[in-house]
Amino acid sequence: MKTHGQSEFWQLKRDQRGMIAARTNRKAIVLGGTGFLGKRVVQELRNQGFSVCIATRFPERAARSTDGWRKEVRLIQSDLSDHGSLERAFEGASAVINCVGLYIESRTETFRDVHVVGARTVAEVARSLGVQDLIHISGINAKRDSPSAYVRARAEGEDDVRRAFPAATILRPSVMFSRSGAFFGDLDAIVRRLPIIPLFGDGSTRLQPVHVGDVAKAVFRTLDHVGARGRVFELGGPDVFTYREILQRLAGRAGKRRLFLPLPFLLWWSLAAMMNFLPRPPLTPAQVALMQQNNVVVDSVATFADLSIAPQSAIALGLV
Repeated sequence: MKTHGQSEFWQLKRDQRGMIAARTNRKAIVLGGTGFLGKRVVQELRNQGFSVCIATRFPERAARSTDGWRKEVRLIQSDLSDHGSLERAFEGASAVINCVGLYIESRTETFRDVHVVGARTVAEVARSLGVQDLIHISGINAKRDSPSAYVRARAEGEDDVRRAFPAATILRPSVMFSRSGAFFGDLDAIVRRLPIIPLFGDGSTRLQPVHVGDVAKAVFRTLDHVGARGRVFELGGPDVFTYREILQRLAGRAGKRRLFLPLPFLLWWSLAAMMNFLPRPPLTPAQVALMQQNNVVVDSVATFADLSIAPQSAIALGLV
């Protein structure tokens, strides 16, 4: 005979299985699903029972980076500039997640092409097809008056998405890190290699790094929460550091004594402008612009707390 507590436990299990079964009938399209964040979003949605498709310009190339997903995740050819391909990709979808990001402009593709025109086109097509949920990934500090073309495009894109699809949910993650080394691992390599570490300005820019897995979890929670529609969420981790503090912590952890050299932003802008002509520049104007302003969550928007998510600490994970 089952006790009352056991009955509640098995009822919860049945409810959870029912929720996952219901999600299996929901088709989610992830644009940029083979990128740093996009991969984690695909994994999270698959784990939660969604039927997931990746929309990409180059399905053959993307197939090589999907690892063990090939049998479970369908790859669909699409292009942000082609209404027809987006219509075919979105057909029958209940949710569209736009994780596409461009960080370096080229002769054939600009920030405006991707973050404004492309984002608007995705929103227009999603609304015309009756897609229930649209999640648009932007970034903290998206402002139209920014000195950075990248940041201005992000802000303009948000406005155009909202006009085309008023119920769209906009997520603005801070700089993202992972256990595999993204962000903190990159900085750690610099600290270990260079005896003198150049700082952006005096190194006082404040950052609130967020785990990429927590951002992916936020994508799922917004899809599972009707109250998230039409809202803006800024997603930052529990730790706030200055740029100098991050480098100092990494140097201490590595047992290295390093000299930190403040450099004016004018010099960084000049270096980035010169490097921008390289095929794969190590420094871009977009990166300089992001480091010239605090990258932390503001008080006027929703956060992880509104999604009942406790973000992971980089300190607790032993990454910094």
